[in-house]
Amino acid sequence: MLPPLVVPRAVVAQRFEALEAPLGVLERLPRGLWLGGMTHAHGRLVDRLEALDAWRQALLAGGLPEAQPPTADSGECWPPAELEAALRARMAALALAGYCRDRAELSETVLQSLLFHLDLIVDYRDRGASAAEADAMALDAFAADWAERCGEMDELIAAFGDLGDLLKNTRWDSLRGLLRSTEWREVVRIRKLLERLPELARIIRSLGRARQAEDEAASSQAVQPVTEPASVLRSAARRLRVPELPGETRGVHRSGRVARMLPAEAMLLGHPQLRLVWHARHAERTLLAYEDDDHLQEECLRPAPVLRPSLRPAPAKRLEMGPMLVCVDTSGSMQGGAEAVAKAVVLEAVRCAHAQGRACLVFAFGGPDEVVEMALGIDAPGVAQLARFLGRSFGGGTDICGPLERAIARLEEAEWQLADLLIASDGEFGATPSLAERLHVVRREQGLRVQGILIGDRETIGLLEITDHIHWVRDWRRYGRPGDGQPARGEGAEAGGSPVHSRSLTASYFPGALRNPENRARSVSPEVAAAAVRAGRRCAPDVAAQPSTAPDETRS
Repeated sequence: MLPPLVVPRAVVAQRFEALEAPLGVLERLPRGLWLGGMTHAHGRLVDRLEALDAWRQALLAGGLPEAQPPTADSGECWPPAELEAALRARMAALALAGYCRDRAELSETVLQSLLFHLDLIVDYRDRGASAAEADAMALDAFAADWAERCGEMDELIAAFGDLGDLLKNTRWDSLRGLLRSTEWREVVRIRKLLERLPELARIIRSLGRARQAEDEAASSQAVQPVTEPASVLRSAARRLRVPELPGETRGVHRSGRVARMLPAEAMLLGHPQLRLVWHARHAERTLLAYEDDDHLQEECLRPAPVLRPSLRPAPAKRLEMGPMLVCVDTSGSMQGGAEAVAKAVVLEAVRCAHAQGRACLVFAFGGPDEVVEMALGIDAPGVAQLARFLGRSFGGGTDICGPLERAIARLEEAEWQLADLLIASDGEFGATPSLAERLHVVRREQGLRVQGILIGDRETIGLLEITDHIHWVRDWRRYGRPGDGQPARGEGAEAGGSPVHSRSLTASYFPGALRNPENRARSVSPEVAAAAVRAGRRCAPDVAAQPSTAPDETRS
């Protein structure tokens, strides 16, 4: 009996490698194109897979591949020669290659759609269409499908810039219903509004403390000890020589002093002729007299150079590009143009967060216990939530305490420790003294910066006491929708912006109402005030001794 034939494993592996080598292109193709590429009705399998890879690489580069000549063994190419020219013309008309640049998932979706439509040519032929008509019907269906998608992508790109995962084919169907809704029309309107408010992008970009900018901060909270030259007045004794002061006799000199003249000069007065000489010498101050003087000792203050330690702001780079906490007022007082500006703040925050890879959390607040916390992102659920928010109308009361407490609580989490806070409101609210002091402590100890966007005609106490800087949108009325009861653009208050001459009315007419450090230092407790009233005093003793200070208007 002959022993069984044993084939070495190396020989078996070489045989399978030779058979699988033509399909090596599958390693370069994404898995989403495997099934469609291998079951497609046109062309040879290997030629088709090679052509799919060439088309995918060209679309990723933002162009179309060069026309491939038919293969020598089969005389065929993919797409078929009669379809390729027409397909190139339709893709060029749609500028589809430009959308696919550097977007692998969109390029894969385009090729999957092309395989699907070209597979329908056989069905068109079975229904009685000629070969040319079937080819035209398949290409027209492909072009119509992507003409609609390109229009929708234009809206998404205009609204959000980089689309990220939105272009995945699995999420496209869920987006199509949203893009046809009235809420999405509001997103488009708000996006156009952002072109008229370019300052919002600069403010939102500056939020956060995760990265140092190239320029230095205009004002830095950090201080550094330095030693600088200074001068102080020190007591010093000095001696002054006073001529003609009775004191020590030094010699003889010419003088006009009669009391100190020599006896020889006095003898001239007794002679009838020489007395005239004496009078002449006296007039000329040439009498021989004793020369004497004395010194005075006195204490005086003289400046002396010293080195004095002091604290000065430390030069520091401006911080930006960190997480964002955005509080948006959705009360009834925001209806109209103010509502549109507030929605534009939210949309720009979402755009910046997506484009720069930053975290963004939005607190939409109204009355007490009416706080909606939204973590908005550029994905199908996030876009739908954003559209619902931008499509709703504002109403209700105003309570700033709820969103501020939630924002402060978020700052204790590691993800949000480098976040900044942005408040968009008309300022018609007021935080409690305890909450305002708590926010002040967080700003001082953690470096939190609070930016305010004032969508109104004047500053308010509530916004002044909790923000570091305020950006004033004076012409908010012109951004309302037609029919909101707002004056037309260029009419009424719009011609000159706000009807109020200054946003600093509170600081000008009610300086004591501002809760700034000066007023805090001059404030007393209710018990001390009551005791002063009972004693007949108009103010407490410790307050009466302090001079009045003007309000700090630099923050307004």
